Amino acid sequence: MSRDTLSGEEVAAEVDVLIVGAGPTGLYAAYYAGFRGLSAALVDSLPEPGGQVTAMYPEKRIFDVAGFPEIRGRDLISGLVEQADRYEPTYLLGRYATDLAVDSRGLLVGLGDGSAVRAGAMLITAGIGEFTPRPLPAGDGWLERGVVHFIPEIAAHEGRDVVVVGGGDSAFDWVLALHPVANSVTLVHRRARFRAQDGLIREVERLDVPLITGAEVAEIRGDEHRVREIELELSGGDTKVLRAQTVVAALGFTAELGPIAEWELELDKRSIKVDTTMRTNRERIYAAGDVASYPGKVKLIATGFGEAATAVNNIAVELDPSARLFPGHSTNTG
Repeated sequence: MSRDTLSGEEVAAEVDVLIVGAGPTGLYAAYYAGFRGLSAALVDSLPEPGGQVTAMYPEKRIFDVAGFPEIRGRDLISGLVEQADRYEPTYLLGRYATDLAVDSRGLLVGLGDGSAVRAGAMLITAGIGEFTPRPLPAGDGWLERGVVHFIPEIAAHEGRDVVVVGGGDSAFDWVLALHPVANSVTLVHRRARFRAQDGLIREVERLDVPLITGAEVAEIRGDEHRVREIELELSGGDTKVLRAQTVVAALGFTAELGPIAEWELELDKRSIKVDTTMRTNRERIYAAGDVASYPGKVKLIATGFGEAATAVNNIAVELDPSARLFPGHSTNTG
């Protein structure tokens, strides 16, 4: 909800820039805000910084960050937090941004815990928003007993027989991550063709991992503690039983912007439209990363970093018209 005033909220922080979303783009924006001499606070509904990377892919290898041939998700986030902490941003984690009010002093953003943040400007780096994994139809009742959507600790599955269900990038990423530690890894996909990138598919094929296509999980069997095996229904009508103590349901997820969708921002489906400065249709409100939309957009972590710098530089000028848009390179500072 967008309102002119918010009443009764305790102000948790007063900053130049409120960053909504503490994923990679938000963390880099916090660093860059500090570099520009702006105070910043990060709000995120998750209890730890890192956004989707921390929640879903901490052990997965990331290949599209410049300067790193590959880097684990948790290591990338650790580096970004260390970089941002140089300028001591305020972290308001485990809280949703709910309400937005505009007054003569700038923006006042209400949080789900009843507090609020006052800011001169806001940068929304909320990624895909609030995400919910798509369930495995046969997996009802087996969550926490072997059926998982994400794997925070790869080592916890050492020596297990793992079945990964899905055909996209995430499914193949999990196969690559689990193969070195699991007793066996098998990928099952209901279609004959995969959606994953060709490079990922070739890498998995070189490992000689069984790839079962045209198959769906018909039944999961086990005991009160854990999955023990799954039964597949094959396209020809036959069935196949696989031993499994872990079943990774990598079937994608649904996402919603949540309360942000009610802030009178111009939207493009579940994304926020921005101009070349990363500004939205509302004054002092910008967006960057996967949540930002413009013609030709490519959704990469590397893209988000550049958008964050663009947004913060333009925010600095909007807050202080005498400021320079481009302050120089960080390598020129002590």
